[in-house]
Amino acid sequence: MPQNTDQQAALKIASGRKAFVEPLRLGQRLKEIRLANQWTLEDVSQRTGLARSTLSKIENDQISPTFTAVQKLINGLGIDLPQLLSPPRKQTRTMGRRDMTRRGEGQRHPTPTYEHELLSCELAQKRMIPFKTIVRARQFEEFQEWVRHDGEEFLMVLSGEVMLYSEFYEPVTMVEGDSIYFDSDMGHALVSISEEDAVILSVCTRGEGS
Repeated sequence: MPQNTDQQAALKIASGRKAFVEPLRLGQRLKEIRLANQWTLEDVSQRTGLARSTLSKIENDQISPTFTAVQKLINGLGIDLPQLLSPPRKQTRTMGRRDMTRRGEGQRHPTPTYEHELLSCELAQKRMIPFKTIVRARQFEEFQEWVRHDGEEFLMVLSGEVMLYSEFYEPVTMVEGDSIYFDSDMGHALVSISEEDAVILSVCTRGEGS
């Protein structure tokens, strides 16, 4: 379904800047998964904790889901991140797996606060979820709620400078080369405090039972 002008405008980055890439058709993919499992919107709502109205708006590309909402979909529907963001691919069992992502060729998912580039998307059922993120947010107030998801997360600043806010600790400044490992079900949020938007690399583990 092609996006109209209003839908494109809804994807503008906070501070008025537009995303540099076209968003994924996440709403269409969510609807495909729901229908393939013969789930109603109410079924998905009960599984994920997201309101039916929110799910309907996501499916119809009226809103772009936050990273927290994406995590709720993944955990609630029992799927992997690549499964949600791209059509399923046939998997062949082999003795080993490998998936290289060329620079700039990851799958993009812009949100009002972050612009994610998901890496190694060819492999399903990974134990880790790697992604590179441009931090668009410039102040903590731009987040409607804490970012939180099951599992653990490793984060490294690739360029720029960020302020990491977390639920149980004082905010901490991180510069290029700094890294941190934390429980990602603890509320957290990142904002850029350098002149240019900071770029980070994150690797998340899957929560137990997901």
